[in-house]
Amino acid sequence: MSQDLILLVDDEPNIIELASMYLRQDGFRVISAGDGLAALERVAEDRPALMVLDLMLPRLDGWEVCKRIRAESDLPILMLTARDDDVDKIVGLELGADDYLTKPFNPRELVARVKAILRRAGPRRAASEDDRPLRVGNLVIDPARREVLVGDRPVDLRAKEFDLLLALADNKSIVLSREKLLDLVWGFDFYGQTRTVDVHIAHLRTKLAGSTAEIETVWGVGYKLSAP
Repeated sequence: MSQDLILLVDDEPNIIELASMYLRQDGFRVISAGDGLAALERVAEDRPALMVLDLMLPRLDGWEVCKRIRAESDLPILMLTARDDDVDKIVGLELGADDYLTKPFNPRELVARVKAILRRAGPRRAASEDDRPLRVGNLVIDPARREVLVGDRPVDLRAKEFDLLLALADNKSIVLSREKLLDLVWGFDFYGQTRTVDVHIAHLRTKLAGSTAEIETVWGVGYKLSAP
């Protein structure tokens, strides 16, 4: 059974109590925080394996918490939204959340989502020759160090931007649909909501300016990474 430490962030004690009970039954250790600032403190002090983060929080909302965490680490984040609102989901994913769950939720589904995210957050590749840097034109992607260079210029990418670029580079010159990219990078089916892929592609194109590698749009299909 897992001994991973899970941080639950919610200002509703009944949610914390219910989620804690089910997670502990599955072998997880659990800590909690009732507001956004306390959540940041717990992350810094306790180094959890994953954070379950409600969007609507006192002192600092979930969006800002996610943004600050993503500026410093790749801590897996499962966002909770009180509304079945696609805008909330898309914004959360664009800020770097790994998955979302709508309240009210089945606690068994919460546990299943936590397990799935932790599996994806494990070593993305086995330590092998596959960890050698990938080169596409003058673009260099180092999976082991999670670093990207355009020529000699380092490129600062967020976690999901890097994962998306790596997925494209792993499949160089192959057209990947938005749905396939969602599955490869975010690890779940976000039915009908592919805008988050388009937004991340737009960010990548801006940050990779000057590269001879190009992220091409194949209309009606998806995207591919290629170089002359």
